[in-house]
Amino acid sequence: MVSMKIIFFVVLIGSTGSISSSVFAEPQMTATIEKTTYTYCEKLSYTIVVSEITGEHAIIHIRDEADKKSSAIPIPIEKLSNPIPSSYPFQKDIFPSGKYFIDIEYSGATITLEFDLIDSDNLCISDTMKPVIIRWINGEFTDGMLLSGFQNLVDKKLIEIPFEITEENISKIKIPQWVKSIGNGWIMGMISDQMFTKNLQYLIDEKIILIADNRTNELG
Repeated sequence: MVSMKIIFFVVLIGSTGSISSSVFAEPQMTATIEKTTYTYCEKLSYTIVVSEITGEHAIIHIRDEADKKSSAIPIPIEKLSNPIPSSYPFQKDIFPSGKYFIDIEYSGATITLEFDLIDSDNLCISDTMKPVIIRWINGEFTDGMLLSGFQNLVDKKLIEIPFEITEENISKIKIPQWVKSIGNGWIMGMISDQMFTKNLQYLIDEKIILIADNRTNELG
């Protein structure tokens, strides 16, 4: 009786051999990049496609030509096809122009994508401004604090504030309330850096945004 059970077990394993082999095979992975050449202010975008979902994260490293790479970036793999858009655009003060590589590892499978970052005249609002703008929209920062941030953290080719912001006048700077809707559109990615700063620059040039005392003096 024991031998018959053993024979039955062996036959059962043999009849399902193809299924068993697929269970133990490493997942397959492919990846495609949106484009192979990027300029400053553009956001990196690529897609990871896997043959099965294992519950593991894909681990990403971005590497430059000198083989200097970023810290490990874990990416959750929750679907067979996983678009990976970057949250932040390429900025000249962070990423030098040149060739870059995206090393991807997932459940034992590895693949590398590559792209070129070319120099351009495109300018972006620094990432350090994002929390400032968010806190301004939420009413935690004053209008003067917002302009001070732009004056100190944003390239003057994007926006030029023609007056000095000091401790004495920072609380007197007023920005129309409706401008917050433009800032919110920028936070959501619906409005570009250039459009946001052009709107602010226009309001400054037309003296709609001004130190309150100066506006009072001009009207008087």
